[in-house]
Amino acid sequence: MLKFKAHLLTQGMHGMVSQVEGLAKGLNLNFKHQTVKLKPIWNFIPPKFTPISENLLTEKFICDSKVIISCGRKSVIHSIALKKKFKNKIFNIHIQDPKVSLKNFDLIVCPEHDSIKGENVINTKGAIHYLTQREIGKKSEYIKIDKENKKVISLIIGGPNKYYNYSEEQVNLILNKVKTLFTPDKYKLIIIPSYRTPKNIIKKFYNTFSHNHIVFKEIDKSAYLSALSVADIIVVTCDSTSMISEAAVTGKPIYIANMEPIRDNKRFKNFFSQFKKLSIIRDLENKVDLWSYNSLDEVNRIAPLIKERMKQNGII
Repeated sequence: MLKFKAHLLTQGMHGMVSQVEGLAKGLNLNFKHQTVKLKPIWNFIPPKFTPISENLLTEKFICDSKVIISCGRKSVIHSIALKKKFKNKIFNIHIQDPKVSLKNFDLIVCPEHDSIKGENVINTKGAIHYLTQREIGKKSEYIKIDKENKKVISLIIGGPNKYYNYSEEQVNLILNKVKTLFTPDKYKLIIIPSYRTPKNIIKKFYNTFSHNHIVFKEIDKSAYLSALSVADIIVVTCDSTSMISEAAVTGKPIYIANMEPIRDNKRFKNFFSQFKKLSIIRDLENKVDLWSYNSLDEVNRIAPLIKERMKQNGII
């Protein structure tokens, strides 16, 4: 570990926490995580129209770190405020597009599908995260499963967002496709919900598959890691670039369970296009294949680049 710690700022969502903690671990930093909460009126104001002030927060933070790593819209203002206060004594990194001038940060770590470029920008393939093959492997025996000479399919289910509404019709299409393709005579399913998966959808999958397969009804991080470890094939719903990026650390085939979007999004299109070119993902359609690719470990790839920037700035 380096001799100083990082101050992690997010809105508390799993995907954001995964990214900031993953980067901090990749940099061998001790860290503490704090959830940013803005006063109600500022929750709906875009960062570019928000004053740079710690007074916007519901609680004051004591910053005793030399590195700030933030992710998410609400964390932007506090990161910039700390940088203005401490200037070159801290090094602030923001993950994803901050939606404000890039000059407010020492470094931006942004996925290529966001199409953000700049002298202080490091681009990644997909979203960075905390998972490693080693960490996943530690949980390989958490799920007790008798393969019975069957292929194991781990299905990771996301949840509604502003692009996918998880309508009953769309969910039924996925459910029926999974039921048709992965018959119990050839496959063993492990179904894992996420923090965003509605209870009624978990119940629907449980009622449909639990008599022949393994369905988790509650959020269980160990089960998630174990499912990635034991799977021969991984299926992920299309709504989360973070979950797909996490699955890509395994090097295992990833099928995308698609839904019709309720609004167009260039970022998703760019992401899917890039991952298909890298042979990481395929659309879940009418047949099941096995293939391989180089596992994606972007945190360890970019960590030396970030450390070099920190050296140049006199932080380490």
